[in-house]
Amino acid sequence: MTTILGIETSCDETAVSVVRDGREVLSSVVSSQIDLHARFGGVVPEIASRAHVELLTPVMAQALVEAGVDEREIDAVAVTIGPGLIGSLLVGVSAAKALALVWGVPFVGVNHLEAHFVAAFLEEPDLKPPIVVLLVSGGHTMLVEVGEIGHYRVIGQTIDDAAGEAFDKVGRLLGLAYPGGPAIQAAGESGDPAAFSASISGAV
Repeated sequence: MTTILGIETSCDETAVSVVRDGREVLSSVVSSQIDLHARFGGVVPEIASRAHVELLTPVMAQALVEAGVDEREIDAVAVTIGPGLIGSLLVGVSAAKALALVWGVPFVGVNHLEAHFVAAFLEEPDLKPPIVVLLVSGGHTMLVEVGEIGHYRVIGQTIDDAAGEAFDKVGRLLGLAYPGGPAIQAAGESGDPAAFSASISGAV
């Protein structure tokens, strides 16, 4: 059995998980920073990185307790190495390198975007490449062809804002709460479906 401690600090959530044999999630603890960034209408990088410094140790301790393991049972430490906010990434990477050194186990760097679509195999273990993945996160929106794990081809992606960023900006323009996506969805559910005509006049 291989037990891995995983650390994620790429943006505004401090997360630590303990996973056994690549499939069994023994614990997953996430500390959100939404309340810290809400009054700014978006993530402030400096605030995010400082929050990671404060939160990472207690989040990791909770993840180990919930998993029922201690450091002697950890076989490797994995951490997000990018893409993401540089200050936030540095907090996670520095902690992971220190833990790996002290515990005498391998340090494993993980690409944030690759982790997004590889995580799908946890929910769908029978899923097998080749597949096409629609990856939609706060900072990235793209279609990726997965020939096999480790071999990818980007088919297309946004050239300006990702979907998550667009939702936050639109929400801010409409005077809605942060994050924009859930706020826009809630506003849409209480909207008037007959407010606008679906017909297009003057179409060629």
